[in-house]
Amino acid sequence: MDVVSKEVRSRMMANIRGSNTIPEIKVRKLLHKHGFRYRLHPRELPGRPDVVLPRYRLCIFIQGCFWHRHPGCRYATNPKSREEFWQAKFEQNVERDTRNMNELLQQGWRVFELWECGIRKPEAEITWLLEAVPNADLQKISWPTGSSATPDDRNS
Repeated sequence: MDVVSKEVRSRMMANIRGSNTIPEIKVRKLLHKHGFRYRLHPRELPGRPDVVLPRYRLCIFIQGCFWHRHPGCRYATNPKSREEFWQAKFEQNVERDTRNMNELLQQGWRVFELWECGIRKPEAEITWLLEAVPNADLQKISWPTGSSATPDDRNS
């Protein structure tokens, strides 16, 4: 049972942004401030990454924990109504994300997946990203790895 009417829930869901979210803008401002130049949502790349740094062959996805099912995150909750529908929807999102990232890696791109929970708080430290961007040894990063993750919990 939902706590709001169908009309209110529909309006709430319609207001969820797909691009230019607060976490995305925060990452873009950090990169731009430190001299990194990028492209936004290029249609020619699989999954239309949020930020692409062509000079470094790097695609950055800034994922919402709820929609993209951040493993172990407290924000990746499950709705109580229409559970089968939501489970199928979430599985499709995760499969699509995995497929797009694998395709980018096969094309020679590096892929960073930044989760909303790691960059949503004002005190969040993402300055490690400034060193990770030019580091060609890092092919794939998913950060943070869980709800209690710190910047040192990066995967490579």
